[in-house]
Amino acid sequence: MSCAEESGRIMVGQEAPDFEADAFVKGGFKKIKLSDYRGKWVVLCFYPGDFTFV
Repeated sequence: MSCAEESGRIMVGQEAPDFEADAFVKGGFKKIKLSDYRGKWVVLCFYPGDFTFV
């Protein structure tokens, strides 16, 4: 295990860990997993605090 893996960081060029999340797809919500898109290009965006009343 590398130092980056031990600290929980993902480095450029490493495979992202699999996760499951709710996604809005074609007018409704559904559960998706990152592994569902293995072998395809994927863009992940994370905006902490978006759509909240903070």
